[in-house]
Amino acid sequence: MKKVQLNPMGWMSQLSQAEVARLQDASDSELFTMFRNCSLAVLNSGVDEDNFETLFAPYESFDIRLVRRERGVKIELINPPEVAFVDDHLVRGVHEHLFAVLRDLLYMGDKYDFLHQHAPADGAQITDMVFDMLRHAKALEGNDGVNTIVCWGGHSINQIEYKYTKEVGYQLGLRDMNICTGCGPGAMKGPMKGAAIGHAKQRHKSGRYVGISEPSIIAAEPPNAIVNELIIMPDIEKRLEAFVRLAHGIVIFPGGVGTAEELLYLLGILMNERNDQQPFPVILTGPAGSEEYFEAVDTFIAETLGKEAQKKYQIIVNDPEEVARSLCKGLEKVKKYRGAMGDAFSFNWSLKIERDFQQPFIPTHESMAGLQLDHNQSRSDLASNLRKAFSGIVAGNVKAEGIKQIKENGPFEITGDKALMKHVDVLLESFVKQHRMKLPGSAYEPCYLVK
Repeated sequence: MKKVQLNPMGWMSQLSQAEVARLQDASDSELFTMFRNCSLAVLNSGVDEDNFETLFAPYESFDIRLVRRERGVKIELINPPEVAFVDDHLVRGVHEHLFAVLRDLLYMGDKYDFLHQHAPADGAQITDMVFDMLRHAKALEGNDGVNTIVCWGGHSINQIEYKYTKEVGYQLGLRDMNICTGCGPGAMKGPMKGAAIGHAKQRHKSGRYVGISEPSIIAAEPPNAIVNELIIMPDIEKRLEAFVRLAHGIVIFPGGVGTAEELLYLLGILMNERNDQQPFPVILTGPAGSEEYFEAVDTFIAETLGKEAQKKYQIIVNDPEEVARSLCKGLEKVKKYRGAMGDAFSFNWSLKIERDFQQPFIPTHESMAGLQLDHNQSRSDLASNLRKAFSGIVAGNVKAEGIKQIKENGPFEITGDKALMKHVDVLLESFVKQHRMKLPGSAYEPCYLVK
């Protein structure tokens, strides 16, 4: 049996005895199971795998414990994956990430009662919690330079698209922009890798590669090796809010249903009339050959949310330099607006996010079938409901609880206005055809049925 004890790092090295005691009390909680699974995912950092069963199967004997010491708390690993070690020494980045998981899931999870009815439910309280978690992670420090670009895109992309994401990241890095992604492989890794080279050429020594995940996703998409700041939000809605409040601009690469979910979330917020004046540069981009993908997405947005939604983003194909230049112009407007509003540069307080975008949506066969998917609602509300439908498909594709439901009860049924459902079906079918639902080489069995 292999045992490894780790000294605390970062903010977790400065705990009081009362805080250590509370962490130990959490060792018998449901949160601790979540902490164990996320820690195992972190120990598999850099492994390209989107099936939690395949990822976890070899490590049934793995366990993790908290060891109390006078100066804080240590983490003890029992039979950890060898991939996390170099010559019997744990990779330093993995060491840091493990204490980030401890901070976000056990410490902050206990503070905000993530898993029970006392968790924040009011919109302002949720935003305060997101802010507090980012502050504890020190993600807001150094974020006042108005240079953080959130990059979204698929974990299942081809090599041409992956190379393109690196080139865009390189151009951003040359302009001293920092990168924030969902922390996994594919389009989440490429921009960070490219930016790291750009930062090195510019001798920019404080480059930031922020990865924001959540418990049910990180198990299917372990952090890539470039992430130097890892943050685990309690659910997908808090994760999305963290992205948009931390970001100064957003780049969206080709992806699947998860990327569509992120785009719908963002458009639903930007279409709120209270955000009309908010400058928020959003660029959809990919290499030559990705035109079919962007045509499918752009047509879907036009047919479901209308031309006003299309005005919220621009599409740039096969021109990384233009992407970077356009973002530079957009960031100047962001800086001017934040200054005029008296808003923080490090956290976008003035962005209005309605409660429906903040409340956790739990995908079940009942909740998926009950979604209002028609045009008898505002465009922002329709974007929210479409986002939930796509979120359910993500759950059925890669999340443990979603996969279990599909195995037991068959595919989720998505119903609504006939014309609208046709547009949804066409978009999803294009993702399947382009192999964007699972990692390359994986056979895809749809977890949904559009009716």
